[in-house]
Amino acid sequence: MAKKKTRTSKKATTPRKKLSFTLSKQQKIILGSFLFLLGIALIFSFISYVFTWQTDQSTIGLLSERELESENWLNKFGAYLGNLFIYDGFGVAAFILAFLITLTGVYYFFDYAKKQLFKFWFWGILVMLWLCVFLGFFTSDTNIWSGVIGFELNDLSQDYIGLTGTILLMIFLAIFYMVVRLKLTPEKVGTALKRTKKDIASDFTAEASEASGTASDIDQTDYEKDVLEAVTVEKEEDLSEEIIEEPVLKTTSEEINHSGDDVQMEVEETREEEMVEDSLSKKLVEDFGEFDPTLELSNFKFPTIELLKDYTGGKGITINQEELEENKNRIVNTLNNYKIGIANIKATVGPTVTLYEIVPEAGIRISKIKNLEDDIALSLSALGIRIIAPIPGRGTIGIEVPNKNPKIVSMRSVIASPKFQNAEMELPLSLGKTISNETFVVDLAKMPHLLMAGATGQGKSVGLNAILTSLLYKKHPAEVKFILVDPKKVELTLFNKIERHYLAKLPDTEEAIITDTNKVIYTLNSLCIEMDDRYDLLKDAMVRNIKEYNTKFKARKLNPNEGHRYLPYIVLVIDEFADLIMTAGKEVETPIARLAQLARAIGIHLIIATQRPSVNVITGIIKANFPARIAFRVTSKIDSRTILDSSGADQLIGRGDMLFTQGNDLTRLQCAFVDTPEVADITDYIGSQKAYPDAHMLPEYVGEEGGTNLDNNIEERDKLFREAAEVLVIAQQGSASLLQRKLKLGYNRAGRIIDQLEAAGIVGPFEGSKARQVIVPTIEALNQLLDNEHNDN
Repeated sequence: MAKKKTRTSKKATTPRKKLSFTLSKQQKIILGSFLFLLGIALIFSFISYVFTWQTDQSTIGLLSERELESENWLNKFGAYLGNLFIYDGFGVAAFILAFLITLTGVYYFFDYAKKQLFKFWFWGILVMLWLCVFLGFFTSDTNIWSGVIGFELNDLSQDYIGLTGTILLMIFLAIFYMVVRLKLTPEKVGTALKRTKKDIASDFTAEASEASGTASDIDQTDYEKDVLEAVTVEKEEDLSEEIIEEPVLKTTSEEINHSGDDVQMEVEETREEEMVEDSLSKKLVEDFGEFDPTLELSNFKFPTIELLKDYTGGKGITINQEELEENKNRIVNTLNNYKIGIANIKATVGPTVTLYEIVPEAGIRISKIKNLEDDIALSLSALGIRIIAPIPGRGTIGIEVPNKNPKIVSMRSVIASPKFQNAEMELPLSLGKTISNETFVVDLAKMPHLLMAGATGQGKSVGLNAILTSLLYKKHPAEVKFILVDPKKVELTLFNKIERHYLAKLPDTEEAIITDTNKVIYTLNSLCIEMDDRYDLLKDAMVRNIKEYNTKFKARKLNPNEGHRYLPYIVLVIDEFADLIMTAGKEVETPIARLAQLARAIGIHLIIATQRPSVNVITGIIKANFPARIAFRVTSKIDSRTILDSSGADQLIGRGDMLFTQGNDLTRLQCAFVDTPEVADITDYIGSQKAYPDAHMLPEYVGEEGGTNLDNNIEERDKLFREAAEVLVIAQQGSASLLQRKLKLGYNRAGRIIDQLEAAGIVGPFEGSKARQVIVPTIEALNQLLDNEHNDN
């Protein structure tokens, strides 16, 4: 199985990445133009069809006849559209559809908010249907006024509720439209009629005031105008100035003395204040959509399920009833020999182990059964007997007995399971199957780090391959990066093929898979620098973890010009930790302890495997920060307690049989088997696709010996010394990685030039993870410094 990690979306059956229908600015303009012109074409064809439909009926359906012409403005095609939408469709109400399409084009072309457009379409379609049915009342047969749809709907309605019922239904729908859409109510209609009446009276009063020569000069309030209108209606014959003034005062007094029921009160509606939104980020999202980290490799294909082998031949677990009955009798007889009665027993058959759950009779001490572990194993003639007394949450005692004919759990079966395919996890791992034959899936992001141990040949390397394969089948290359440490140099070499897709490495390394102990130290310290940088980004973005940060970045609320970037998850895998501890000791343990304690929130997760789970390898600091543990078979109870803090791993049967804990109860699993050819096929599949230009680069790290003792010998300087000095002076940043990018140098040559620049007094000394200080402020100062050196020599 080639371990190629393609940045594929998810599995073909249930892709992780959801389809996005967000249009870019250019796409909206093109779509808007098309819809607008289509709507205009429909309007022209409909207008022409109204006048020429009888003449053009003979051309309908003869689009292939080039010689045949139609009187429609859009020729045969226009006649066809008119016949489709008007005669066979909605009648003249089809004009509404043409206007809706034209309006949609305008909205998309100018990128207006679409909320109002949806309302236009909803109500427009309802009005179109209502109108074509309404016109059906006036036609005895189908024609262009009601169309086939309008006529048939009207006829269908009358068949069921009659003419009267249909009319009442149409009236109700009209009222519904006016009330819901037009917001018309009886009160508003009455108010409108009143205002119309007042406007007529006001016009009549204005004419009378002009005749008296005084009314036109008075700036009256709305209240005075209402009173004046009332007086004018009562006394039309007397329009003198005195008559106008006295009733105003008199009526005002009367109005003041009216009761509260006669005084009208206007209630002003209040509205909720609008929330302030980040208009810039919202506009960017509307124009370009959310940032898509997978866009550069948008055509990336995830590995197919066919790359994995099915070792079961499509068959499930075969239950050997004879074996179950025989084991049950031996367990019962052994317990009876020690005066332990059993009230009930139940068997659950797994791929490699069968769990017998027993309920002892009342008064039986559990510890008595627990002490009979070796005796039960002797009676069953089996290795790997494990007693769980009691089973948490069940109130029973479990006895795990290996099957005589264990079944292989294929990686294909667990990858194809719905539990894995539908897992809503950041970093899902499909480890294998439980005793009840259920696929076991956990989230590495929640662990947050994983410690694995097991004797040689018990399935540890296969377990690592299963973990990496799970992530390759679920995560796009833009979403996760691997740092692979393989001191044995042979276990993880297949993953070299996916270097430019999924792997991360230091700038100065040629091979992405790390086999040199010194490179491991540099990589771990580089990861610490990356961790600190990421925490600075989270602080600037005012978020707490990588998930919130990436969500904010994809919403375009973080500016890349300020250093923000999409952060992929980083998974560090160390295949043989004991060898590193022996050769490097504290230099390895210290950065790993830092990462284990702090790196969870910023998406850096560790998976450490070892053959020797001794206390000098798995120290207290390591164990405290690795709550998730996987134990394959080990040789002693001491090793089991070291890795799991409890016994049990020494009683496993090997070949992928393992115990998993995440800080609580132990779960016995059969690890999924993925063979080397399968990994090779997967990595080949991924590696053959388009990749990034290079592997993901980690921050540059220079050890404590990174300073320089070189003499300032001008003759030994690199040929690119002056050009490199100009690059650093212009950038005012002294780092080897900058020279690598600008001058396309290797790491070693860039490091030597940095040393020479320090000796020349152009850049300052090494300052850990920070860039060196550039001492020379300008190009002019640099030229003067170098010219003085040549003159002195």
